[in-house]
Amino acid sequence: MRVGVLTGGGDCPGLNAVIRGIVRKGVQEYGYDFVGFRDGWRGPLENATVRLDIPAVRGILPRGGTILGSSRTNPLKAPDGIRRVKDSLAKQEVDALVAIGGEDTLGVAAELCDTYGVPVVGVPKTIDNDLSATDYTFGFDTAVGIATEAIDRLHTTAESHMRVLVVEVMGRHAGWIALHSGLAGGANVILIPEQRFDVEQVCTWVTSRFRASYAPIVVVAEGAMPRDGDAVLKDESLDSFGHVRLSGVGEWLAKQIEKRTGKEARTTVLGHVQRGGTPSAFDRWLATRFGLHAIDAVRDGDFGTMVALRGTDIVRVPITDATSRLKTVDPALYEEVGVFFG
Repeated sequence: MRVGVLTGGGDCPGLNAVIRGIVRKGVQEYGYDFVGFRDGWRGPLENATVRLDIPAVRGILPRGGTILGSSRTNPLKAPDGIRRVKDSLAKQEVDALVAIGGEDTLGVAAELCDTYGVPVVGVPKTIDNDLSATDYTFGFDTAVGIATEAIDRLHTTAESHMRVLVVEVMGRHAGWIALHSGLAGGANVILIPEQRFDVEQVCTWVTSRFRASYAPIVVVAEGAMPRDGDAVLKDESLDSFGHVRLSGVGEWLAKQIEKRTGKEARTTVLGHVQRGGTPSAFDRWLATRFGLHAIDAVRDGDFGTMVALRGTDIVRVPITDATSRLKTVDPALYEEVGVFFG
């Protein structure tokens, strides 16, 4: 059997660990051959491949990014995209495909499998941890650790200058990174996409913190929105999956705080640093197990499924279960951490 592997969407720590797990077990235990498709779904579209064998995956466990490259290419919108993908798989003599990605990448995988009969197994990947059907996705733990360390470091600067520091973290539709890192880092305000925020309330919390002779840290997810406004966009352009580019809510909020409270405010946008570099031990562990179980699903012919973490077990679920809805922060959980605001 020959198996194709691709990584789609934004890169995140742990992708290489998945690839390594798939190839090592596939070659050593099942005698499979592998081919890597370059740059997400662009690889099958353009028949762009790389060698993928045991020597190719040696030493990649601690590396961030992906040795296969990635992109946000959507073959469902490309001219004659389905035929081109199927032709590439046929030319490469691929019997099954493992697609590693988030909601968009896996949505394409589900469509190709369910509608066009392409044998696909999915592996969940999203830095935001917002895929339903799995408790955690790899990369999330690393991002939270990086954001938490940044918040820890910013406390001393905030207190030295007695100014407000607004920290913008990733989180388009789900505030898991903001919630986890904000709580772990001792933030005084945490703002997430699931709960529209009142600017005046934020200013009240900020003022309360200054009264206690401490400088406040505000953590805001990039997709958070004010109660009387819309998402702050980097620009109006859309990617091939129809997503706008978010960024700027932190700077906007800092200006509002400064204007309404008279206190100096500064913004730190962590951006891509959250998903770059070495994966954490947990992300290496989870990503490796996902890879091992994904190749097992290929062996069993269990196509149209995705591997997922449930408790400490790796299970298989229909890909459509993961892409039908997002996993967002429960209002009760957000209310739980509200005791630390202000």
